[in-house]
Amino acid sequence: MKKKVLIITYYWPPAGGPGVQRWLKFVKYLPDFDIEPIVYIPENPNYPIVDTQLASEINPNIIILKNKISEPYKLAGFFSKKSTNTISSGIIPNKRKQSFLDKFLLYIRGNFFIPDARVGWVKPSVSYLENYLIANPVDLIITTGPPHSLHLIGLELKKKLNCKWFADFRDPWTTIGYHKELKLTQASKEKHLQLEREVLNSANHILVTSPTTKKEFSKLTTKSISVITNGYDVEYIEKRPMDSKFSIAHIGSFLSDRNPRIFWKALSELIKENKDFRDDFELKLIGKVSQEILDVISEFKLSDYLNNLGYLSHNEALIQQKSSQVLLLVEINSDETVGIIPGKLFEYMAAERPILAIGPEDADFAQIIKETNSGTFFTYEQKDEIKEQILKLYDLYKQNELKVYAMGLQYYSRKKLTEKLANIIKNEA
Repeated sequence: MKKKVLIITYYWPPAGGPGVQRWLKFVKYLPDFDIEPIVYIPENPNYPIVDTQLASEINPNIIILKNKISEPYKLAGFFSKKSTNTISSGIIPNKRKQSFLDKFLLYIRGNFFIPDARVGWVKPSVSYLENYLIANPVDLIITTGPPHSLHLIGLELKKKLNCKWFADFRDPWTTIGYHKELKLTQASKEKHLQLEREVLNSANHILVTSPTTKKEFSKLTTKSISVITNGYDVEYIEKRPMDSKFSIAHIGSFLSDRNPRIFWKALSELIKENKDFRDDFELKLIGKVSQEILDVISEFKLSDYLNNLGYLSHNEALIQQKSSQVLLLVEINSDETVGIIPGKLFEYMAAERPILAIGPEDADFAQIIKETNSGTFFTYEQKDEIKEQILKLYDLYKQNELKVYAMGLQYYSRKKLTEKLANIIKNEA
């Protein structure tokens, strides 16, 4: 007998970026495992990134519920559309370069909208969904965050209807890197922690994307926690020739704090020391890039080698991945990001191009790269080792032998991960 599951998500096509991918793919494959998904989304969201092509992946037979949302980002845009779009897309300006308006917007965002700027959607959503669920019962509700305010919808519905509820954390809540940048007062910090504990101890089951997040949450709750990472889908994309240049490509948002000076320095040294490398090298950036990243690239005199393509559709980004010689993966160097497994990692692996990854020591994603033999991982202290690896990859490129021999990728396919989710749902719903 099919299980009915209500999925409450903020990000849904035409939203672009990584936030939409996880549940778009789960919803795509859940019917294959006798799960009937019903999706609840905002009717008039303020998406910082749009990708209209993703709508083609929505099953036309899926029930989609919509309800209006009132978002402060629209009002804040009257003061500065640029600053508002930057912050709402997750790019927080470097502290040293924040304007008074940047600081003001961050303070308002952190202290007046707890847990986030979509908190105004909670009450109308609870009212709408309570009526819907009384008339149309489901076996399970799943909320996914960020925005973590959506978990408050699940929390209230559980209180009112005593329904079963899973809380899915695509990213951590209070330990995520940007949380401490929100200029929180002590009272606001305590409110976040209180809400986080209440959600973790009220949900019937917690879903997380990394072992470190599971370990962190296990200290706050005795509820069952399952790790279901993000993954890759089998996509049929246009085949293009490999880049003629020795291209190192970064795909996705390049945040201010995700700025590996050792990598830029290694490239700068190779360009000075090796004429062939200098003639062949290209740095490709695809996605939203903070100005701080561009400034440091200029500082290391790499601008002449930069091909900044900006945001591309998901399909075009996949094409660029497959045609690039090397794929660059960078995570912020902090204790808070050890458990962050970038969603792009799995699509990088599926592209079958060598990955050059830089991140904090003991990062969860380093183990995945090692187990799948899909690339090499370095910490922020390994400049010489990074330089040596780039040169090694370049030599293989010159010999037309730059390949990767990955293994075990099937465990990270979206369909296989959906099967894991479906089994958890059937056991607990």
